[in-house]
Amino acid sequence: MSEPPLSRAAQARVFVPLAVVTLIWSSTWLVIRDQLAVVPPTWSVAYRFAAGAIAMMLYALVARQTLRLTREGWFMAVIVAVTQFVLNFNFVYRAEHYVTSGLVAVVFALLLVPNAVFGKIFLGQGLSWRFVAGSVVAGLGISLLFIHELAAGPAGHGAVAMGIGFTLLGVLCASTANVVQATEIAKRQPMVSVLAWAMAIGATLNALWALITVGPPSFDPRPAYAAGILYLGVVGSALTFPLYFGVVRQIGPARAAYSSVVIPVLAMALSTVFEGYRWSVLAACGGLLTLAGLVIALRARSPAR
Repeated sequence: MSEPPLSRAAQARVFVPLAVVTLIWSSTWLVIRDQLAVVPPTWSVAYRFAAGAIAMMLYALVARQTLRLTREGWFMAVIVAVTQFVLNFNFVYRAEHYVTSGLVAVVFALLLVPNAVFGKIFLGQGLSWRFVAGSVVAGLGISLLFIHELAAGPAGHGAVAMGIGFTLLGVLCASTANVVQATEIAKRQPMVSVLAWAMAIGATLNALWALITVGPPSFDPRPAYAAGILYLGVVGSALTFPLYFGVVRQIGPARAAYSSVVIPVLAMALSTVFEGYRWSVLAACGGLLTLAGLVIALRARSPAR
């Protein structure tokens, strides 16, 4: 059984946050690509969420919001830190070593699928045959993109498989964090406090892992790298995650993942301009099939526009 349509009031409440998140996250894929030139990915992720945590804590102080957490709050912060700010982003940064940022964004649009499936399993939300059909169509689209990359990718078949594999692992980790935010336990926690500490925990865990695996901290001296860290940490994380998870808490993880359908369209356009992504008939068909399938799946869960 599918879920009832969103009311007009609910649509109005989530439209602006989702629009802001969509526009910002469409550009972050390209900025991440620039972060991979010199610094090991895990250090870049650590810097990003250190900046994000500082920004969120400063906001909490200015807005006079508490940073104290209950035992449940700390539990949620640790789960989000590990799944979203450690595993997910390490997988995504590594994926962009192998394939273009636009392709990673397209594959990441499949976030809608595990969000809906996990939502049914853990939250008791509806799931219809139309959603399954749309997911199959989206999967066919991803397959066409995969075939195109195998044929045209200069890095070779193994690199393309690694890039898409890392992205899919990132999708699963992000989906876990999304569904956790939709639980009743999460809804009882202050959003800013949980995310501020989750980013701080994530930055610490990333730094420890980087220290163990790749050695002491390194930093790219280019101004663009520092600007990228600030953009990803403050704008792409501290601003957007409270907005996005707030939407998840209001309308559920599957409906909130609507932004993942629009983001790859903009991300692929940016990749074409700045990364020289080479389109073919096969790639275009794959991209269109993926987006069409996701729209079908989304409409099955939320008929309201």
